[in-house]
Amino acid sequence: MLKYFNWRVVVGIVLVTLSTVVYVMHYLIFRDAHHIFIYLVGDIAFVFFEVLLVTLIIDQLLHEREKKSLLFKLNMIIGIFFSEAGNEALRLLSSFATQVDRIRGDLLVTDRWSKEDFLDLRKRINAYEHKMDSRQADMGDLKNFLLEKRDFMLRILENSNLLEHEGFTDALWATLHLAEEVAGRKSLKDLPKADYGHLSHDMRRAYVRLISEWLNYMWHLRQHYPYLFSLAMRVNPFDLNASVEVREEVA
Repeated sequence: MLKYFNWRVVVGIVLVTLSTVVYVMHYLIFRDAHHIFIYLVGDIAFVFFEVLLVTLIIDQLLHEREKKSLLFKLNMIIGIFFSEAGNEALRLLSSFATQVDRIRGDLLVTDRWSKEDFLDLRKRINAYEHKMDSRQADMGDLKNFLLEKRDFMLRILENSNLLEHEGFTDALWATLHLAEEVAGRKSLKDLPKADYGHLSHDMRRAYVRLISEWLNYMWHLRQHYPYLFSLAMRVNPFDLNASVEVREEVA
């Protein structure tokens, strides 16, 4: 019982006591119990409306605003991830996608794209059947890169605020899982066919989730940071001719 008897209980008792004292003083001065109970019942009736207004409406609006602010800040972390690891991971994984040329052109984002263009592309990419073949390219480069960036990705995952961004957390977990899978094999050559198929499945999981989060991040930059969006377009991991150098004059 003692653990529940905290400062909130004390404050509650004090407030109720003060309220009772004031009502008693009112009765002793005016001798009008009828008047007291009219206002008491009216005040109690208003409490339910006040709970609705403050707790359910205002509190929800403040929560949504706080959540948007948090997600805005999380996009800074997501940007660091793609700059340091995500873009290169997408580029390397694309070499294992058997039909990447069918979607590569669609993923060449430009500054003329609208929100509808991004939404339409996301639907098409999500509906597309991404096929991966772990034997199509050299997994050595992918393994070395993922192991090099594993500690970096783990440090990002330590941020508890990422729980508010489930999509990116799933993408990060899928990429880290792939890193663990390739790290656990002494050699990535002459593996059983079933094992190659297992690795292909892990690659596909990470690839699909990374593409989805990359598109979300590109739209975020398109909305809020034109100068960062310009750089992101020039280093697009799906552009075979990508170059950080500016090739055209800016108007």
